[in-house]
Amino acid sequence: MRRALLAAEARLGWLAVAGIGSSLLIMVAASLVRDSWSYPPIVLPPGGPPWDLRSAGVSAAVATVALWFAILAGTGGVAAGLVAVRRGARPDVRWLLGAAAVVIAVLTVLPPVGSTDAFDYAAYGRLIVLGHSPYVVTPFHLRILHDTFARSVPVTWQHVTSVYGPLATFEQFLAAKLGGMSAARITFWLKLCDSIAFGLVAFTADRLLRSDPARRLRAHLLWTVNPLLLWVIVAAGHLDVLAIAAGLLGLLVLGEQPATGRPALWRVLAAGALIGAAADIKINYLLFGLGVAWALRKSLASAAAAAGAALVVLAPSYAWFGRPAVDTIASRRNGTSADSPYRIFPVAVEKFHLAIIAGVLVVAVAVLALRRMPPGMVSRPALRPALVLSVAWLFFWPYQFPWYDAMLICLLLLYPATRLDWLVLARIAAGALPNIPGNPTSPPDHVLFVLHHLCLQVFTPLVLLGAAVGFIALCLTGKWTPQPPGSPPGAEPETAQMQPSAAA
Repeated sequence: MRRALLAAEARLGWLAVAGIGSSLLIMVAASLVRDSWSYPPIVLPPGGPPWDLRSAGVSAAVATVALWFAILAGTGGVAAGLVAVRRGARPDVRWLLGAAAVVIAVLTVLPPVGSTDAFDYAAYGRLIVLGHSPYVVTPFHLRILHDTFARSVPVTWQHVTSVYGPLATFEQFLAAKLGGMSAARITFWLKLCDSIAFGLVAFTADRLLRSDPARRLRAHLLWTVNPLLLWVIVAAGHLDVLAIAAGLLGLLVLGEQPATGRPALWRVLAAGALIGAAADIKINYLLFGLGVAWALRKSLASAAAAAGAALVVLAPSYAWFGRPAVDTIASRRNGTSADSPYRIFPVAVEKFHLAIIAGVLVVAVAVLALRRMPPGMVSRPALRPALVLSVAWLFFWPYQFPWYDAMLICLLLLYPATRLDWLVLARIAAGALPNIPGNPTSPPDHVLFVLHHLCLQVFTPLVLLGAAVGFIALCLTGKWTPQPPGSPPGAEPETAQMQPSAAA
């Protein structure tokens, strides 16, 4: 029996290496030949970075098929790795960290792929350099000016003002100052900041979990070497990871709190300021602030201090850009849009009604999950409510993209392994597939076009709906953890920490 388990463990390990390794190699190769198949066109600066192979002759159809395979292989590899770790596999974590460092470094110095968002960020930064507010003037202004930047302005959002917080806008301004009139160089500086933030999250999780080899390996599989995250965050250059790093540090800086007592004032202020910075990048990270408020609910003075520290960060930046920034963020198009490609609600539902339905569901599921999800790291009481609120929002709010789930995964790293891991992995994979080869373009080949839209309109919504229903089922049944291999039927869960909490 023992020999059979070891053989199965070895096979799973090799499947994980093959799946993750082949996925990452394809992603790097696709980034290297971006100029052949991706949109928008860019002019690389002499001497770089970024670099790529000019005129490699790879068609969008070939890139699409290869990247679909990479997403599926990467998902399978991560899943196999998680099962192997659960069954006792303990590979040397240094190999994982070394491979991840190499891949992240390579993807950082290659142009953005898989999304046009980094070029939107660059356009907003360029507008500020030219003396305009991105909350008032749209990137189309760059086309009117016949700026050399104009070719690299994505058409999809060219008439849309910035929907990001002032701190994100400040980062875009700094990147534009460093990158000058080169869209490629600006996106490099943006991606460099993202990669540093991504590495900071990996380093933080590694240090916190270093005494528990199984949880440490699981964290690196979910985050550090996860090809899905490396594609939608690092390769694409999405700024969400900046908010993630600030918000996660804000939750952790409270420290380990005893059952009675409260954290030191400096910790409370630091937590508020960091989460204020996260919300100043993307406003939905105020959910992390609610997690801190829940953890400090027994001390109104501490909760007020944390809220005050957050306002000290948020208020001046919004005051600087004025009412347009507040209005734009408050009415974010991606907050209530009914035309999201990743939805679980019918398109026919009007936006206002959609927001009401989704809001009710988010609150109801958050209340249910707060009562039924396992306690997790009880010594860090801010993590669990932040996770609960993030799950409720991500699983039930109508407009989502796969990179949004990184907000949830960063919290899962510090939460015990449950079946929630599989739901999140399925969500991000299902969301990444229809986003290939990268918005706003679709595969040019007729067959690929049909497959793409079947995925977009049928497969992805069904997977998201299944994940939402599955999460509610977990809350109602309490079956969060599978039985350990070889355990008899009815055996107790792996740890006492995993029992549902009724005290919430």
